[in-house]
Amino acid sequence: MFGIGMPELIVILIIAILVFGATRLPEIGSGVGKAIRNFKKPIKDPPEIDVTPKEKEAEGKKPKKK
Repeated sequence: MFGIGMPELIVILIIAILVFGATRLPEIGSGVGKAIRNFKKPIKDPPEIDVTPKEKEAEGKKPKKK
């Protein structure tokens, strides 16, 4: 995994605990998880494009006379 072993992961975890605190780490983890999920969702789902005209626009327009 990118040449990162267990000792490097432990050092990164210790630095994260020192910087953010133990109480904020679950909040940060859930935020990162939600962000990744939101980025993956548009890739999996096909785009939904509504091409039907709106009723108000169709009723309000009158044909132009020349």
